[in-house]
Amino acid sequence: MSLRVTRNDFIEVYKEETTMKRIRLYMAVAVLALAGIMATGASAQVLRDADFNSIGRINGNGVVRDQNMRSIGTFEADGTVRDKADKAVGTIKQLEIFDTNGDRIGYINTDGTVRDGESNVVGYINITDGKVTDAAKKTIGFARGVRVDWIACYYFFHFFDKQ
Repeated sequence: MSLRVTRNDFIEVYKEETTMKRIRLYMAVAVLALAGIMATGASAQVLRDADFNSIGRINGNGVVRDQNMRSIGTFEADGTVRDKADKAVGTIKQLEIFDTNGDRIGYINTDGTVRDGESNVVGYINITDGKVTDAAKKTIGFARGVRVDWIACYYFFHFFDKQ
């Protein structure tokens, strides 16, 4: 009995390997998509006070909630900031914060320094660990994993009624 391998045999093996690679690719894409869907639902980040007590949270879609999970405002995709009555209270544009008249009331430097409209330092946001401090470097809270402009609006520019 002789073993004879033809060109067609190689082509069939190649087709099977290619099909298996495609299946593995589709499985990887499906797993990543599922992880993305699950992460979107679980992306709310806790806001904490200086004693590390939970005082609220902001989810990945920009909904701000108090410690009792009541909605107290939103950050919209276009930069509009709204309070719990859905009234526009400000706007965020490229790390600058504006009031409803369009006047700049603050901004954030790339190092996390938060300044008011007159360029006075009002606080700091440690971009690495989310620690929020006032101008005297006294800890006022923690907000790890939250956008710095959202942190500034919450802790320094008081866009939300937290009561």
